[in-house]
Amino acid sequence: MKQLQDIFREYVRDYAAKYHPSPRQWKVINAVMRCRTGQLGAHTDVCEECGAVEISYNSCNNRHCNQCQTIKKETWLAARKEELLETGYFHTVFTIPAELNGITAQNKKIMYNILFKASSETVLTLCADKKYLNGQAGMTAVLHTWGQNLHFHPHIHQIVPGGVLTHDDKWRRSGEKYLLPVKVLGKVFRGKFLYYLKKSYSELRFFGEEKEYENETCFQNLTDRLYRTNWVVYSKAPFKSAGHVLEYLGRYTHRVAISNNRILSSENEKVSFKWRDYKDGNKQKVMELPGVEFMRRVLTHILPDRFVKIRHYGFLSNACKKKRLRLAQKLTGSRLMPLVREKLTVREFMMSKFNIDITKCRHCGGNLIGKATCPSRASPPEAGN
Repeated sequence: MKQLQDIFREYVRDYAAKYHPSPRQWKVINAVMRCRTGQLGAHTDVCEECGAVEISYNSCNNRHCNQCQTIKKETWLAARKEELLETGYFHTVFTIPAELNGITAQNKKIMYNILFKASSETVLTLCADKKYLNGQAGMTAVLHTWGQNLHFHPHIHQIVPGGVLTHDDKWRRSGEKYLLPVKVLGKVFRGKFLYYLKKSYSELRFFGEEKEYENETCFQNLTDRLYRTNWVVYSKAPFKSAGHVLEYLGRYTHRVAISNNRILSSENEKVSFKWRDYKDGNKQKVMELPGVEFMRRVLTHILPDRFVKIRHYGFLSNACKKKRLRLAQKLTGSRLMPLVREKLTVREFMMSKFNIDITKCRHCGGNLIGKATCPSRASPPEAGN
């Protein structure tokens, strides 16, 4: 079965000739192509009982690589397990109108930050309103930039505990079926997003079809149209248990644009992959794209350097977590666990997840002794390095 790594290797030269990747894109391309190969080096272990030799190739650890997220995800989930509350959780999705996709693609850092700010403030503000819950909410927000067909589709997933901490330090539960009215969420989100968008206008850069918005009148006409548009905030049914919250978070937080198990083939200069068509009853379908176009779509979703894609707000924020989260846990009768946790080592992860001790020989069970570290193998540098 073809992997993303294989497809990058196969089409990188044609892609580079057509699209001239940026240094940031080249960094990701090279990391994915070299991950777990001799080009990044390896280490050798020898069994002291039977003499068997185990060679382990090094990972690239790039967050856009679909081979390198598992341990990071499990470590992150372990920390979230320590923060769970004995209450229902809600899932909301904030998406910007398609008319803004072009501007967003050209100004990713600015627009993604606006998306985080507007969506989080919407929930925090409404939860604090006396008409609704009148208290401080908490939430975890995750940025995704793709749809199942790999088109550019920026949106925020929020996981929100079903209740707030009141001003007199009590816990007030939300309704069981919904956290806040979705129509109100949409209107407030629209207002906040467009306010911050107009405030950031002088920092935006425009290219191609979007260049018309360098004219302030055209930009004002765009925002006026968007004010008249209904912005839909999607709210899913509450999670049944804390375990379901962790299961969901595990699927979404460290996901990249496409996993290897969705890729079916790469033949005759075309790549085929599985996708779900949510507009057609969530049916699973197969899409076929020219290899270069497939690669272009994947690379569209590279995040700005050092951009934080998972953020916490309210009583789950780092500033409030130590006191406010602890209070929320006590008030909801939740299990109290240490809030500080060391990162999992590879050995701890393999033991906890698969009950495999990587320090033991898989042939005889003897101890593996590290004998050598193989340096990265020299290879012709790709353009952009």
